[in-house]
Amino acid sequence: MGLGSLLAGATELPYGGWIQIPILSLVWLQLTTNPSSKLSEHFASGIVFGIGYFAISLWWLYISMHDVGGMNSLLSGAAVLILSTYMALFFSAASLAIPAFKRSKFTGVLLGSSWVIMEFLRGYIFTGFPWAGFAESQVNGPFAPIAPLLGGLACTFLVIWISWELLQTKRQAFLSGAIIICAIVSTQLIGLMSFTKPFGEPITVRLIQGNFEQSLKFNPAAISEQIHFYSSQIKSRPANLIIIPETAFPWPQNKLPPELLSDLQDYSNLSSSNLLLGLVGEVTSDQGMQYTNRAIGLSPNALPYEYDKVHLVPFGEFIPPGFHWFVKAFNVPLSDFARGNLDQPAFSIIRKNQDAVHAAITICYEDVFGGELANRIRKNSEPANFLINLTNLAWFGQSQAPTQQLRLSQLRSLETGLPALRATNTGITSVLGPDGKVLQSLPELTQANLRTEVQAYSGKTPFVTWGNLPILGISCLLLIWGFIRYRRF
Repeated sequence: MGLGSLLAGATELPYGGWIQIPILSLVWLQLTTNPSSKLSEHFASGIVFGIGYFAISLWWLYISMHDVGGMNSLLSGAAVLILSTYMALFFSAASLAIPAFKRSKFTGVLLGSSWVIMEFLRGYIFTGFPWAGFAESQVNGPFAPIAPLLGGLACTFLVIWISWELLQTKRQAFLSGAIIICAIVSTQLIGLMSFTKPFGEPITVRLIQGNFEQSLKFNPAAISEQIHFYSSQIKSRPANLIIIPETAFPWPQNKLPPELLSDLQDYSNLSSSNLLLGLVGEVTSDQGMQYTNRAIGLSPNALPYEYDKVHLVPFGEFIPPGFHWFVKAFNVPLSDFARGNLDQPAFSIIRKNQDAVHAAITICYEDVFGGELANRIRKNSEPANFLINLTNLAWFGQSQAPTQQLRLSQLRSLETGLPALRATNTGITSVLGPDGKVLQSLPELTQANLRTEVQAYSGKTPFVTWGNLPILGISCLLLIWGFIRYRRF
């Protein structure tokens, strides 16, 4: 558990993507110290490592359940531990490649392949929870440039493989050293390739960070204050695009002041500003009227645009069957939202005498799922020119959750080759380049505006075109070959 905790802490450092590699080497050393250990003992060691890693990486969930949701402290802590244990199962299962192929000179490649498969499953089973993977730390590490080609899973593959080869340098220094150097140099050379290019004139942007505590989201007086703040800030200065965060208007759409959206539409028409607003939407389904986590776009002299969040947060936005008792322990309403459709269009930003540019929208948690975002961009009728993420992380207080999600957003920009705009309530509101670099940002926990210009891009990266299929196919083929030739169970 100690090495897992150390690894979780190291990934938060400025060069965490580099630091995680030698720490993982120590993990492999620990797992291979006793070559005669039983499979069950090896699996248990992997579980202990995984629990240490995830308990530190995801401790901010305790804040949302206890501090904001009002859940009992013991139950909140137990929930984090149970989730960490479940996540650790995937880590432990992936590490079983070590006893399976321990006599093979290809163990590192096969271990990386195993980790890719398990990470994919972790992001898919029970709607998936791929948060705190190794890939996003590579935005500060050596293997980020592979993301536009093969995605974040390829970053994970290289991290695992090269960390294994680092351990092998003590017995085969030349071969493993050459592999490490070639992998890093080749990846950096790949980073010189460009798959997208600037499109049109830069657009003027304003991102508004309100910094309202989550406890105020359900206070009627505070709701009125937030609505007034955001609406007045929107009207304070025009821009091609003005964005407010997820649920910045924290009230169902039909209960908002009746003139609010019509006044903002009038402002959009008069100022030629495109507005993107986070609020609580409503849809009618077989279950009756349901709420949605919605972004509404208001463009000059155009019909309103709507995007309803598709990938919902388990327990936070939808209740898995059989777990209503758990959600009742929270003191928070609106816990069971409806999902948006998978084929929702991009948001078009209309400008005078210029071509429209189009943005792929994600809301908070959706930024975790790179394959889903690539699939949407690939299938949209209009090509995406940049990404927009609306987020509210006030649920998690002063924790590492905002920096973790920022790294996820950086990885999404890398994978798609598109710049990104992040409008958040408490931080980190930022502008990202198509290479995932942070160009501008606002300090956390401050009320401020970020005014800037953003260059739109056009084109598709290989990852957008093919998604995770290539790296999953390569990994599966390698594992099949490995089991046929080197099976040790």
